[in-house]
Amino acid sequence: MGPDVPLLNDYKQEFFLKRFPQTVLGGPRFKLGYCAPPYIYVNQIILFLTPWVLGGVGTLLYQLDIMKDYYTAALSGGLMLVTALILQMTNLYARQKTVTVERMQIQNTLRDEDEYEFSSCVGSETVKFIIPGKKYIVNAVFHSFLAGVMCGLGTWYLLPNRITLLYSNIGGTVVIFVFGWVTICIGEYSLIINTATETATFQALDTYEITALMRPFYIFVFIAVDLAHRLLVMFLISAGTAIASYFIPSTVGVVLFMTGFGFILSLNLSEIGLAFKHTMISHLASNKSKSSGPRIHSVWREFFFYLTVLTLALIEASLLHHFAGFSAFSKASPQAIVSYILIILLIVMWILREIQRVYLFGIFRNPFYPKDVRTVTVFMETQRRLMKVGVVRRILLTLVSPFAMIAFLSLDSSLQSLHSVSICIGFTRTFRMVWQNTENALLEMVIVSIVQMLLFNTDVWWNRSLDTGIRLLLAGVIRDRLLQLISKLHFAAAVLLTSWTEKKQRRKSTATLITLNIVFFPIVLAFIAVSALLSSPMLPLFTLPIFLIGFPRPIRSWPGPVGATACVCSDTMYYQQVVPSLAAALQSALASGSLGLSLPGSHYLCRFQDRLMWILVLEKGFTYCCVNIKGLELQETSCHTAEAHRVDEVFEMAFEHQEHAETFSLNHHFGNILTPCTALPVRLYSDARNVLSGIIDSHENLKQLKDDFLKVLVWILVQYCYKKSKMCEKLDKTTKNKEESFPLTQPKAFDSAVENLRPIKDEDSFSVDTIADWTDDSDLFDLDPSRTRERKETERLEAAPRTLLSVPGSVEMESAAGALQETAPEDKLYKAVVLGLPAVDKGKKQEVVSLPLVEFSCSYSELLSIPEEWRTAPIPTSKLNEMRQRFPEDWYHFVLSQLNFFHLKEKPSNLLEDITKDKALKELYVHGVLSCCFGLFGLDNTVPAPSHVFRAYTGGIPWCVGLDWLTGKPELFQLALKAFRYTFKLMVDKASLGPVENFKELINYLEEYESDWYIGLVSDIEWQQAVLQEKPYLFSLGHDPNMGVYTSRVLTLQELLVQVGKLNDEAVRGQWANLSWELLYATNDDEERYSIQAHPVLLRNLTVQAADPPLGYPVYSSASLHVPLL
Repeated sequence: MGPDVPLLNDYKQEFFLKRFPQTVLGGPRFKLGYCAPPYIYVNQIILFLTPWVLGGVGTLLYQLDIMKDYYTAALSGGLMLVTALILQMTNLYARQKTVTVERMQIQNTLRDEDEYEFSSCVGSETVKFIIPGKKYIVNAVFHSFLAGVMCGLGTWYLLPNRITLLYSNIGGTVVIFVFGWVTICIGEYSLIINTATETATFQALDTYEITALMRPFYIFVFIAVDLAHRLLVMFLISAGTAIASYFIPSTVGVVLFMTGFGFILSLNLSEIGLAFKHTMISHLASNKSKSSGPRIHSVWREFFFYLTVLTLALIEASLLHHFAGFSAFSKASPQAIVSYILIILLIVMWILREIQRVYLFGIFRNPFYPKDVRTVTVFMETQRRLMKVGVVRRILLTLVSPFAMIAFLSLDSSLQSLHSVSICIGFTRTFRMVWQNTENALLEMVIVSIVQMLLFNTDVWWNRSLDTGIRLLLAGVIRDRLLQLISKLHFAAAVLLTSWTEKKQRRKSTATLITLNIVFFPIVLAFIAVSALLSSPMLPLFTLPIFLIGFPRPIRSWPGPVGATACVCSDTMYYQQVVPSLAAALQSALASGSLGLSLPGSHYLCRFQDRLMWILVLEKGFTYCCVNIKGLELQETSCHTAEAHRVDEVFEMAFEHQEHAETFSLNHHFGNILTPCTALPVRLYSDARNVLSGIIDSHENLKQLKDDFLKVLVWILVQYCYKKSKMCEKLDKTTKNKEESFPLTQPKAFDSAVENLRPIKDEDSFSVDTIADWTDDSDLFDLDPSRTRERKETERLEAAPRTLLSVPGSVEMESAAGALQETAPEDKLYKAVVLGLPAVDKGKKQEVVSLPLVEFSCSYSELLSIPEEWRTAPIPTSKLNEMRQRFPEDWYHFVLSQLNFFHLKEKPSNLLEDITKDKALKELYVHGVLSCCFGLFGLDNTVPAPSHVFRAYTGGIPWCVGLDWLTGKPELFQLALKAFRYTFKLMVDKASLGPVENFKELINYLEEYESDWYIGLVSDIEWQQAVLQEKPYLFSLGHDPNMGVYTSRVLTLQELLVQVGKLNDEAVRGQWANLSWELLYATNDDEERYSIQAHPVLLRNLTVQAADPPLGYPVYSSASLHVPLL
């Protein structure tokens, strides 16, 4: 999309022009988009001016000295309350009177929803249009009461005599009186008539009608200043004085109270309580697992650590406050000496923090940072020195600095004077900041100490009127607002400059907007300063250099629980797998300071291959941090790709292009909102995709594929039967135990267990048995298979006793008719008239395989016997004899020789030799393997084409008679499909790594596939499960229709380096504020809108993705993750 893509499309522009005047005026709809009767506008004007009229009555009575000011306010408020209730009752009556009529032949649904048909000036449709009413009766009463209070206070506040006494200017009185009443009319209309859509929208739905209270709240804040000064402040002063003087009369008690509660409130109490709850439950449970032991020790270790720190802090504070002498602050006073220590600590900790980041001040390349970050081992070896630096900094931050600051506060002379509200507020906040945010608290104390050292001999306001607690409070506010101002200026400069320097962002209006920003630079700077002062986001309208003051928002910017919503898709599982390991890596990075100064509201971006992880710091306290991790989409859209490519450039310049760079190279992407911090070792999947040209289309490889398939299938079938024999052995032990306890119920238990071990059959599918069950009286379209099921259940029950009486080394004998029925089902299939089956010449007998009676030479061969129904493929005898030569007999003997029957207590010493020599068992495997080969490849002995291999791998095998038989055995089909996928992976490995030398190496390959690999399709549910279970390797085959090539995808689980960068917090907040305004207020949901286009400096598209749904669309969002920093 070009840079001149419309900011709003034509339909949205018309909608916005109707909504914006309504927002400005508080609710009246004077621009409807269609012709309406004049009385619609007249009625709205009358209702809009009604509060002014009611307030004017009281104002007139006061000006004529008929009533006092407070009686005037009560009269106007009472009249407004009655009027509001009447209006709400009128709307309720109109809604009850209206009869719903179904309208037919609606041509334009959107226009019909927006239009009303008015019948009269006071008709029900008119009333409902002008006064929509409230959803709940409670709100109707409550809002009416608030309307009366606001009208009364407004009348009292805007009395002309009071305004004249305040400003002593008639002109100013008139202006304030007129605009004041216009403001009150706007608030009243929004409260009781029709609530306007606010630009400060936090969520799409206003369930509880809170939006109507926003404007009245702002009005109350301004008109109740006198009441707040007289009542609220006096109450707080009285309450604070009472608590400080009565409940805690001793200064030592005050210090202990502030120190103790400051420490306790800085902990994550909810997480500690939850940990103790689980600890006590696992401790009291009788069947406590061994794995819970380390967690219990960790909880108790943290508890004793916190208890020790709290005890030492209380002892230090009380002893210093009680025994140390208090004197005025001077260069040699004890508090000044502690101040010197604090200054040294701040400088040392700042150096130790910056030295661990890849860039110093975000500009110069750190010469101590490792230059080679392409491999984990080399990177970790060179970073060991920085890790030691991080440990030293962690000790200084966690243990040394808090106790030094407590000493500074305990020695302050302000605590010796009579307690006041300012002392309580200032010191309570400071004692908590010591633990809650140690770095900022240390900076504030150093600033206050330096100022005090410079001004301790000067009689200035700073020393005379302010105690140390309030000084620290002011220093904290100034520090926070100054950092916000710097971030906002960086963001504004980036928006302004890139609107011209980035060609794709250069619009026709860019030159005009830049000129206006230069001309009105003082006003723009004032807007930025006010937004920083209010701690509200700076909103760039449509992300253009048009800067507005956004509404104050919480740090997260979005309401609702953390991680509750995300656009879950097939890519979500990759982020679910990496989040635990990433959180563990963040633990050391946040504790050591390699991520810079992390505060609540800090944003980080992590990059690895095609994955982008967005980290938001939610909360931070003493030795803990709570974060939210989001995963962005992996689809390569044009905007996503452009910004992801710039992210890769930023990280590559910082981490990978430094081997031959200068010692102090510059950050060439300093203007970007992303600043690289460090690289973290994280256990995650690397994604390798390769083109299989020259492998899958090689004639030699495809020819060898069929032979290897037979070998792999033999191994899989033997392993299947071997594992099944282990299950039977365990079952025998279980039934013996049950027989000792419950001898009467043993046969039923054993029978049900044996029945469960049988292969699953789809009884409702079309099969040969259903053909035999048809009679002349059967209904072809009868969907009720009850009779068939009853007959099958009867046969199953009759067969159960024979299963129990089977003797090892033999197969049950049946009647000749029964044997023919079971062993030659294909005769019945060819007798039935089924469309698509091959024709048979008349008088010619079809050659099919008949199942002979099997007698094993070794009684233990039955443990490896494959199910009988897996040997019934409709293969002609001549073809079977021809295919028999392809059976890998030597491989079959080798596979059997590798088995060990450790689960058998009593077994002969030559067991494996006897089983290997059993020809009957070999014949079973010959029939089973060749039947599967017939189902997958057919009877032709041709080399399969690459397309056939791909379709077979994906399960979409071309149809043949053998395939119908194979798919009718779901368990066998899955084993054959698994064998084919293993064979294909073996073909790729042999082409890449070289041929297999011997059978032992082939066994190693297959065992590795079985234990460490998942070989299948990306779309399989098992693929997702393998990723979440952290299977070491995953392999998939794909096809690129655009390039016409076959591709492979290999996921490898290993510890790799994830690059992390810090984002400009204010840039993210500003873009999210614009996103909320644009989507929820302007309803600009165009997928190709300007504000969502790629911006390589602001990372606009990625920032939009990271917002919470429904505005953003992250594919994964974690719950609040507790990251311990101890």
